[in-house]
Amino acid sequence: MLEKTNEIAIKDLWEELRLFTAARIALGRTGVSLPLSESLKFKLAHAHAQDAVYSDMDVNAIETALDGLGITHVMVESGATDRTTYLQRPDFGRKLSANSTALLQNKRSIQKDICIVIADGLSAFAVNENAVKVTSLFMESLSSKGFTFTPVVLAKQARVAIADEIAHHLNARLSVILIGERPGLSAYDSLGAYITYTPQPGYTDEKRNCISNIRDLGLPPDMAAEKLRDLVLRSLQLKLSGVNLKDDDRPLLL
Repeated sequence: MLEKTNEIAIKDLWEELRLFTAARIALGRTGVSLPLSESLKFKLAHAHAQDAVYSDMDVNAIETALDGLGITHVMVESGATDRTTYLQRPDFGRKLSANSTALLQNKRSIQKDICIVIADGLSAFAVNENAVKVTSLFMESLSSKGFTFTPVVLAKQARVAIADEIAHHLNARLSVILIGERPGLSAYDSLGAYITYTPQPGYTDEKRNCISNIRDLGLPPDMAAEKLRDLVLRSLQLKLSGVNLKDDDRPLLL
C-alpha cells in the first residue's frame, strides 16, 4: 500500500509495522525502484552476511572468558581443514579430526549429565558475542541443582552434528551445542542452541531440539539460557529429545 506525496520517495502505509519486525517490509519506492537508502541498506546487510560466513571464532577471548568464570574447556577441530573445505563439504564439519578424536577419548571419565559445545558454525560473529553469556547462565542454573558437566568443548569448522560425537566420546547423557546460525539479510549474528539426548555419532535432525535466533535483537541470552535450561530438564527427565520433546512444555523439575 503506497501513499502518494510530494516527496521523491513514496512512503508505504505499512511503515508503522516496521517497528515490530526486522523483515524488509514497507520500504517505499522512488519511481519504480527502491529508495536509494533502502538499496544501500540491502547491500550492507548482504555484505554482513557474507562476512559472517567467513568470520573467525575468537578462541583466545572465549577461553579467557571461560577461565575467568572457572569453567574448564578443551579445543577440538572437525575434519574440515580450512574454511573453503568446510563450506564445500558439510559432511567433514560433522565429524571430528583424528587428532581431536584421540584427544577426547583420552579425556573420557565417569558419565556426566551434560556436554556443552561452542562451535563457530556459519557465523562466528554470533558465537563471539553470545556463546559465553549463554554458557555461563545455563551452567550456573543447573550446577546449583546438582547436574554435572564435562569440560566445555570449543570446536572449529564445526556443524551441529559434531556435538553428538563429542558428547559420546566424553560420556555425557546429553549434548548442547551453541553454534552460529546461517546468516540472513536481517540477522547475521544469530546463535542457535541444539540439544540431543543420549548423543551418538550418526544421529540426524529429528533427534534434536533447537532454540534459534539468540541475540540481543532476537531472543536475548538470559532468556535463551532460561529456555535452554527448561528444555534440558525435560529432556533428562523424560529421557528423550527431538520430535517427541516439545519446547513449550513446562519443565518437570525446577
